[in-house]
Amino acid sequence: MGRATDRRGVLRIDLDAAADRRAQIRRQDTLAVEEPLEIRVGRAGPGRRDPLAVTMRTPGDDLDLAIGFLLTEGLIRSADDVHTAQLCAGAETPNTYNVVDVVLAPGVPEPTTDPARNFYTTSSCGVCGKASIDSVRTRSLFAVRDDPLRVPAKVLADLPDRLRAAQRAFERTGGLHAAGLFSADGELVVLREDVGRHNAVDKVVGWAVRERRLPLAGHVLLVSGRASFELTQKAWMAGVPLLAAVSAPSTLAAELAEEAGMTLVGFLRGRTMNVYAGSHRVAEPAG
Repeated sequence: MGRATDRRGVLRIDLDAAADRRAQIRRQDTLAVEEPLEIRVGRAGPGRRDPLAVTMRTPGDDLDLAIGFLLTEGLIRSADDVHTAQLCAGAETPNTYNVVDVVLAPGVPEPTTDPARNFYTTSSCGVCGKASIDSVRTRSLFAVRDDPLRVPAKVLADLPDRLRAAQRAFERTGGLHAAGLFSADGELVVLREDVGRHNAVDKVVGWAVRERRLPLAGHVLLVSGRASFELTQKAWMAGVPLLAAVSAPSTLAAELAEEAGMTLVGFLRGRTMNVYAGSHRVAEPAG
């Protein structure tokens, strides 16, 4: 089975330690694993289902990743649209189980493959293969605009530290993004890590699908990097009313959040934050 981290010999160079002969040290370092995952989707029956997507990801929670991807791309609506999902053997030797086979429930349309909507994604971009913004703007089933969530600014400010404290693989590698789902009072509900920001979010959403917790009304989704268009879209598709990021949002992310009625918080660091959309959900400290 896949592993999230691996060890590799490195040459450590420390220019400040040259005087005492420790400028170059050979040692073992821990790296985040990056491997391809092929998602196959189709109806039940004999024969192999067609590949829909290949994404570069960190192994682990692969079923959540596949189901979350299908939901956030608008290809399924709930757990009821999935008959089975299983991790399968791939073609590699030794086998790394880098294939998820998803059988759709009866009556669920099979996805069509369109060259303009190519689903090959790298670990850094969730929509790199898609031809235009119009082709990726997927409408959510959930009216997050009506969500009454309200979160004190102090609670939001505490979330990055809570996220980092739960990132076990990041502590060993320094090379993984995280997405954490929090309750309105700041309690961590679920956390997922991955080399890809969009994969970490899909893993959280896939968990929620399989736990039948959609829509994620009354929750906060925190991501460890920036808030991009595709992460905002994925949060909207899952019914998340508030997306927060420790880094910057993009213009499209802010525009989509405003269109959806979501709250978008960026630069959530220390005791400061910027609210780019939906400021009514962030309760200011009493003065």
